[in-house]
Amino acid sequence: MPIMLRSSSCVLHGKDEEELAKLGECPLDPGGYFVVKGNEKTRLEPMYMQNEERNRLITMDTMLNYQNRRENIPTEEPLQQSQVSPTHRDKYRTSKQTYKGAEGETPVVDRVALCSDRRNNLCVKFMIRHTRRPEVGDKFSSRHGQKGVCGTIIQQEDFPFSERGICPDLIMNPHGFPSRMTVGKMIELLGSKAGVSCGKFHYGSAFGEPSGHADKVEDISETLVKHGFCYNGKDFLYSGITGTPLQAYIFMGPIYYQKLKHMVLDKMHARGMGPRQLITRQPTEGRSRNGGLRVGEMERDCLIAYGTSNLIYERLMISSDPFEAQVCRKCGLLGYINYQTKTRLCSTCKNGYNMSSMKLPYACKLLFQELQSMNIVPRLQLAD
Repeated sequence: MPIMLRSSSCVLHGKDEEELAKLGECPLDPGGYFVVKGNEKTRLEPMYMQNEERNRLITMDTMLNYQNRRENIPTEEPLQQSQVSPTHRDKYRTSKQTYKGAEGETPVVDRVALCSDRRNNLCVKFMIRHTRRPEVGDKFSSRHGQKGVCGTIIQQEDFPFSERGICPDLIMNPHGFPSRMTVGKMIELLGSKAGVSCGKFHYGSAFGEPSGHADKVEDISETLVKHGFCYNGKDFLYSGITGTPLQAYIFMGPIYYQKLKHMVLDKMHARGMGPRQLITRQPTEGRSRNGGLRVGEMERDCLIAYGTSNLIYERLMISSDPFEAQVCRKCGLLGYINYQTKTRLCSTCKNGYNMSSMKLPYACKLLFQELQSMNIVPRLQLAD
């Protein structure tokens, strides 16, 4: 469940990207935007739950540490064919599971539930809770799908403030409105500001209904003017750092925000050396596989635009899939090395008199072989 919190938001241009947001430290201290998350399922064989003393499950309110073992939690691990008994009854063996969580966290087991499915397979569910403070990189969203990432957390005294002493909790970049076109978010901010002023609910709709159920933007603006605010919801703010007035009116008001489950602590990943794929010999993909960070087409084009040829060579070949190929200078096709006789041979010319070595990505060599399988023969012309 995302955490919902009504915040005082303002639209202010800053030195950040379109979908970044700035959070104030004051609402975080009492627990604002905190989230409690975690869930895991473990499927067990029916025979394991018949003996309660043998299968003691982990108790509630137990604190778990990084790489902490859960005692007596059997999992379905099929035995090899040589290990199966003649009666074919022992098909599984018990093994202990390890809690794989983030380092530095001490989550607590909130609930242990037992259930079964249609095939009479018992399932043990462990619900784990742990409280996290919002940090830079966490994802937030309004009720209109205007999602964004926290770009920085600023001290409360550095936030801008109005003449009435109102200080926003969140600053949003205005460049996110023209592209996303979330008009309902602006109407919600206006209606919330008018509702707080007069103590009434406002139905935020883009169209006023003839029955009078929905409030038009003009009616909301009249309510703001009656209570001393500007009709368009903008306020005159002062800089919290210098104390001087800002050069423009700022669109500010209360709005509903939620923190999503996408947190930087679960997604951050880095790698030096690691596993590679068997076919392409390139680093694997994904955080769970300890994969590398991909330099894609747009990153490559950006490096080409800056003229960083050595960096392109290092990223796309040396750190990816370097391969020393044997090329025949006569026919231009790839050859191979006979490691028994330690000689180089060309598969087409049937000799090794015109062989040369060159470095190229293994994916390039793989592409040449796939083209040859379709009767397309690429040839390499080497310079002298």
